[in-house]
Amino acid sequence: MENDIIAFANNIRDNTGIGFDVYSASGEFIAGEDKGAVRLDFDGIYADAERSRTLFRFRYKNKNYVGAIAGVNSASQNYAYLICELAEQSYSKSNLSKEEFFKSVLFGEANYYTIKKYSKKYLKSGKSCVMLISLDSGREREVYTVVNGYVEGSSDFVCELEDGLLALVRFLDVENGEYRSVAEYAEFLVQSVYEETGVKIGVFIGGTVENAADLASSFGQAISAHRMNDALNRPSGVHSFKEFIMVKMLEDMPKFKLSEYLGMLLDPSAREIFEDREMVATAEEFFENSLNVSETARKLYLHRNTLNYRLDKIEKATGLNIRKIPDAITFRIITVILKLVR
Repeated sequence: MENDIIAFANNIRDNTGIGFDVYSASGEFIAGEDKGAVRLDFDGIYADAERSRTLFRFRYKNKNYVGAIAGVNSASQNYAYLICELAEQSYSKSNLSKEEFFKSVLFGEANYYTIKKYSKKYLKSGKSCVMLISLDSGREREVYTVVNGYVEGSSDFVCELEDGLLALVRFLDVENGEYRSVAEYAEFLVQSVYEETGVKIGVFIGGTVENAADLASSFGQAISAHRMNDALNRPSGVHSFKEFIMVKMLEDMPKFKLSEYLGMLLDPSAREIFEDREMVATAEEFFENSLNVSETARKLYLHRNTLNYRLDKIEKATGLNIRKIPDAITFRIITVILKLVR
């Protein structure tokens, strides 16, 4: 691959007279004359006044690079745009379709030039987010047809990913009547898909971003929410990445530290409660229903007295009255840590 990018840089120099240095995405020198370090804390095109050169990110044959051209004037910036375009054309045999473009953006494969080139054609300006839709594989086309029926004609876009997953790019400034929030819209999709196909889907919402270049971040958050939801054996439905911030923070901690906290929070005599799937499932359903006893009993097909008996049993064994929010949070933290340290 390095021979290819070196040949590309030499070809640009020989045919246009534009010389530039090439670095890998992590900053290793590959081609050119200046073997000094290159800064990486920028997006798109950046004027490095300290070293009097213009830095730019580009993509060649599905690999990311950093280029550097002498000077920080408008000419060097135009040369950077030109090189980005030539690199794009060198591995793209034809114009990207809307689906190809959105997938390249979501997976972080679209460079600055590609996004700039296709934004006017395929994107609406304004805030947006990615909603990951999960379902049992084999019914993707049916679900895609239903979801696409609701986004067709709008700036939103849905595409099929791997087995059992779809991605929906949702633009938040599009007026949609009664759908006042992304979560409400997601609930609407869950209900509509089930009514029309009988398929139960889960929707995982990434964070809101300001521009298309950051959609890959929102997509990554939606993927993380889906993964963590599965890891915690929580039911599908509508979930946002923000719900799992605590889980992500705990996941990023060293296991030895988690074990220390677990020793502080969990009495040895209380372990049997957390090993009882029925009790943990009862607590999780109680949390999902905002600590509402009546609603939880209805969802679990239990008598209120039976549910209260289980909640009392949890309190007696753990010292945590999960009818109260602070104790409910502590119980959830313990369940998460137990799954992470196993």
